[in-house]
Amino acid sequence: MEYMKRALERKFLHMSSYFKAVLVTGARQVGKTTMLKHLAMDQSRTYVTMDNIMARTLAKSDPVLFFQTYKPPIIIDEIQKAPELFEQIKIMCDESQERGRFWLTGSQQYKMMKNIRETLAGRIGILELYSLSKNETEGLDFPNEMDFSLTCLLERQPLVQKNDIVQVFEHIWRGGMPDVLRADAEQRQEYFNSYIETYLMRDVAEEGGVTDTVRFYKFMKACAALTAEQVNYKTLAESAEISQPTAKEWVRLLQGLGIIYLLPPYANNELKRLIKTPKLYFCDTGLCACLSMWLTRDTLMNGAASGHYFENYVVMELLKNFAYSPWKVNMTYYRDSNGKEIDMFVEENGVIHPLEIKKSANPDRRQVKKYELLDKAKLERGNGGIVCMCQEVIPIDDKNCFIPCNLI
Repeated sequence: MEYMKRALERKFLHMSSYFKAVLVTGARQVGKTTMLKHLAMDQSRTYVTMDNIMARTLAKSDPVLFFQTYKPPIIIDEIQKAPELFEQIKIMCDESQERGRFWLTGSQQYKMMKNIRETLAGRIGILELYSLSKNETEGLDFPNEMDFSLTCLLERQPLVQKNDIVQVFEHIWRGGMPDVLRADAEQRQEYFNSYIETYLMRDVAEEGGVTDTVRFYKFMKACAALTAEQVNYKTLAESAEISQPTAKEWVRLLQGLGIIYLLPPYANNELKRLIKTPKLYFCDTGLCACLSMWLTRDTLMNGAASGHYFENYVVMELLKNFAYSPWKVNMTYYRDSNGKEIDMFVEENGVIHPLEIKKSANPDRRQVKKYELLDKAKLERGNGGIVCMCQEVIPIDDKNCFIPCNLI
């Protein structure tokens, strides 16, 4: 299988030329190792994985001997399984001026991240890799940074084929796990079943001490049923027959393993009575569809949940794009106690870009009226619009457009 270029490569190499160690976190099987091995092809870089029991035992019992055996520059896979190495990596970082000596991968659970941030502060860059975006699977690399302006969107338009709901839902149903891209429906089903059993259940047992796999599986199915909605711990707890504190702990566990993403609510002192609950999305829509038993693309596309899956897809595509770009943005959603909701705020340099997400090819343009609440609160409003299934960019007013989802 040929290598697919990842949008994170640029940022990774940029950080590797600056930091002495770089950690790539993310869910299992999204392609962390493949990317690092690909980038190390022209270098002589040692490779070792902590899934290997002998290497892991050595790392835990004698970190100094470990690095005499496996010499830097080095790629260490699944570093969270041997936290004993962090202290030694710190010592070695301080002994040498060499940049990018340690390339690490790991799943981002809470304990490891706290540990690594404390031990390696100032010496390590931390990046997150997600499953493949639609642009990555199509080998598409937009030349401009997304600012939601008419100019930016029109520059992108000639580079893509016309928006097509069947193609979009093919990607949503299949997801972006590299191993699933060329699988047929039966193989895809088996892939996700074994992904859940081999990786997920093993990781939740190791990281979160969860031994009741039957309840945990029910819990994940309940999360999938709530995708693109506000997290409701009561519903999740009832579905899996567990307590609400356990449901909270399990949500945090799935978040740490890169399985779900929680979109925080917008918070601001000017705007009173804002909701404080995050919204839940799956980092990979294919896994979500599998948990909810959508067995074909068409049943998902025509089913009752299709709008939620479309929203999940758009949120994750935006998240991936901004995670790999040079600029830091803040993504939130807006909801107040009067029930007014805006699907997404993308905030950059104090400017808020408001977005609605609609599966329709012809959504109601009056949706953008509610963006005026930003002006009332004297917040700086940038370009925005409605991300939808329309086929070309159409201006709504001087600040907003109908945005085809294949341009994000």
